[in-house]
Amino acid sequence: MTPPPLRKPLTQALLGGEEPDPRFTLANERTFLAWARTALALLGGGIAVETFAGQAFAPWLRLSITLSLLALSLLLSLGACLRWLAVERALRHRSALPLPVLVPALAIGGGLAALLLLVLFGWHGHG
Repeated sequence: MTPPPLRKPLTQALLGGEEPDPRFTLANERTFLAWARTALALLGGGIAVETFAGQAFAPWLRLSITLSLLALSLLLSLGACLRWLAVERALRHRSALPLPVLVPALAIGGGLAALLLLVLFGWHGHG
């Protein structure tokens, strides 16, 4: 059975293999959507800081926070797409799933941002 015409380019991007159990494909899609929601939340946070935090932070700090949130959102958006593709390929070829690079990236990025804010607020509070 040949795939519908719109599916053919996607099937080629998946580098062949066998059609996996739909439950696994749908689970992979749900994981992608969870990462996409997180990226959208970071995007919204960056827009909110830039829009509503004019008096709360010095301009350079507000811009740093905004750009950090937007960069993390971009990283997660791209990473989620690449992860979805890599997992789908692994499912089709019955190979081991790739390690989730997004997890440490988000944890390290969020941790560094929190540490930076703690240092800046601590310094600002004593200065």
